[in-house]
Amino acid sequence: MPQTEIVMPRMGESVIEATIIKWVKNEGDKVNADETLVEIATDKVDSEIPAPSGGVLLKKLCKEGDVVAVGKPIAIISQGDVQPGNGTNPAAPAAIQTAVKMNAVETKTSQENLKTVQPAYSEHSSSHSPIRHSSPSGKFYSPLVRSIAQKEGIGIAELETITGSGKEGRVTKNDILAYLPARQSNGKSTPQTVLSANTEPIGAATPQYKATASGDDEIIEMDRMRKLISDHMVMSKRTSAHVSSFVETDVTSIVLWREKIKATFEKREGEKLTFTPIFIEAIVKAIKDFPLVNVSVDGTKIIRHKRINIGMAVALPTGNLIVPVIRDADRMNLLGLTRAVNDLANRARKNKLIPDDTQGGTFTLTNVGTFGNIMGTPVINQPQVAILATGVIKKKPVVLETPQGDTIGIRHMTYLSLSFDHRVVDGAMGGSFLKRVSDYLESFDINRTI
Repeated sequence: MPQTEIVMPRMGESVIEATIIKWVKNEGDKVNADETLVEIATDKVDSEIPAPSGGVLLKKLCKEGDVVAVGKPIAIISQGDVQPGNGTNPAAPAAIQTAVKMNAVETKTSQENLKTVQPAYSEHSSSHSPIRHSSPSGKFYSPLVRSIAQKEGIGIAELETITGSGKEGRVTKNDILAYLPARQSNGKSTPQTVLSANTEPIGAATPQYKATASGDDEIIEMDRMRKLISDHMVMSKRTSAHVSSFVETDVTSIVLWREKIKATFEKREGEKLTFTPIFIEAIVKAIKDFPLVNVSVDGTKIIRHKRINIGMAVALPTGNLIVPVIRDADRMNLLGLTRAVNDLANRARKNKLIPDDTQGGTFTLTNVGTFGNIMGTPVINQPQVAILATGVIKKKPVVLETPQGDTIGIRHMTYLSLSFDHRVVDGAMGGSFLKRVSDYLESFDINRTI
């Protein structure tokens, strides 16, 4: 009977594995072509794997929570009304037997892929015995965590003392890397210094706090994305010397211009014209004037990026945040930026982004004005060195200088705030860059065509 093997798809150049989040179909369920079989997640985005053809889900080869390498089989569909087997019966189809064996052992491909993720923990041999993917207690350890543990001489008994921040207490890469500084010089762990990804070693400058809940408090478990955001934000504050600057900007010309053309523009182009692409255009112009804002830091080296890839923070219906990236924003006109902004925002809210959509950003824009806030001090999106926030646009009385003297007029005003990494961006550069963005916005041509 014809069978189709479902494999973990490649979701981007930088993605070598994904986590099985939820099986939508059970063994024995009928599925239609393009119907969702399973939900998966990478470090950045969640995705769905559809059935390539109709039939019956004959066998799941992976469990929820498993980390699966790209190209590895995860399920088998049969083009017929077949009851699922257990994969161990000698009479089971050969395809199932092969796939089950592949799921039961570590493949050479998976081990080679680890070198791409963490060369420091996979290119050298170790005298320690390999750690199995699951421990005697039943805990699962990903290939990367096992590789790091083996390199650092952490045995299974010590590994099981590490507090995991992943799903069902799983130890993540961040957990084991955060644990390493707490180990004593003899390589043994100290139970009272077992760390999660978001704590400092005991004795460090940062004090330890433990929240307590009373009987009438509600305890809400962070979802996967919130945990990732938490880790990323804490890591950014530890990494960069954050400084913020502010400037008030007159955007009256932009507001009046947009009101004048937005209906015609939407009818002609089929796109809504928001303020975001206009802000991005001004940021790109200012980056060209101050290219050392478009950099990253590698130790004592500054990596100056030739490409200008602008990340834009998008609030999701779940309350979480994601930052898709407009690549080569400097090569787009305002119409191109508008299309790119709308496409990424729509796909982000519908959970349709692919991992590459969130990679490679060199500067980030976030709009706190969406929530009625006048300004904000955003956290830098590592490994970038600056992030700009736009506040709410409000009418205000403003002193206007004219040849006839000063007068008061009603203008559309907003605040721009820039958080920058003081390790490489000094106050003069950060402040000058922010003022240049403001200047470009204030000089916007009210008679511009698009």
